[in-house]
Amino acid sequence: MWKTARIGGLGALALILVLAPLGFPNAYFYDIAVKALFNAVVCIGLNLLIGYGGQISLGHAGFFALGAYGSAILTVTYKLPALPAMLLSALGVGVLAYLIGRPILRLKGHYLAMATLGIGIIIHIVLKTESGLTGGPDGMGVDPFSVMGFTMMGDRMWYWAAAALLVLAVWLSLNLIDSPVGRALRAVHGSEVGAEVVGVDTSSYKVMVFVVSAVFASLIGSLFAHKDGFITPDIGSFFRSVEFVVMVVLGGMASTFGSVVGAIILTLLPQVLTVVEDYEAMVFGGIMMGTMIFLPKGLLPSLVAGLRKRGGAAQ
Repeated sequence: MWKTARIGGLGALALILVLAPLGFPNAYFYDIAVKALFNAVVCIGLNLLIGYGGQISLGHAGFFALGAYGSAILTVTYKLPALPAMLLSALGVGVLAYLIGRPILRLKGHYLAMATLGIGIIIHIVLKTESGLTGGPDGMGVDPFSVMGFTMMGDRMWYWAAAALLVLAVWLSLNLIDSPVGRALRAVHGSEVGAEVVGVDTSSYKVMVFVVSAVFASLIGSLFAHKDGFITPDIGSFFRSVEFVVMVVLGGMASTFGSVVGAIILTLLPQVLTVVEDYEAMVFGGIMMGTMIFLPKGLLPSLVAGLRKRGGAAQ
């Protein structure tokens, strides 16, 4: 049943991504779609940490920014090719996440939230103050993404690359969840004490999922930098970290497809709400409050549960 739903979900996602460009009248729609897909991949990694591992992070935009600046510095300043620069940045972020994760993931609840918040703020401050390396608050330009003479140019090309990457990320996430690692993470989320009693090394699994989610963010940060061609430290701000968490919660924690839905909705919603002008923030807040009140498990899990109830009642 689970495998059938997984294959069906992947197929539906791929079909939607293939058909979506039919409704894009110009390059602006492609640009917004690419941003939504990038956000979705970051949220898939963050959902592994929050939804399955049960560990909160309010500093993931910092890892996103480190990936972006790592690629920018390595390609612009040190003239490395884009792909090795992206992989080296992801490796560096992974090592940093491991070194940070070992001590802070011993914390729980709001203590862990404050620790990850502090990490994000430190990264943001460093990116702003190290102007000689990062350009400081003014930001820095980034070279196009080129591999073996092929250069990614244009929003349409980036859309198809982002769509393929999203499908790959969903597939990897679903396979991880269905593996012994995924079962161990769910055990940690349910009860760390209980998991330790049955022999689960909770510390190692928490650090592992923290590193995986940070690497997801770093890779997308690198691609974001190359696509936009210019980055500033604001991409690693606290508000950006909160935005990622809200996307995961809105779509539905412990739901890979829910993370995709939440990321896409929260990326597109501000564009839709421009029609209400001065009331945009108020309407946005009202929608978020209503969703959390009436759909507390998140959009996708709540909708699926409602459909199952109706199906059961009809039988």
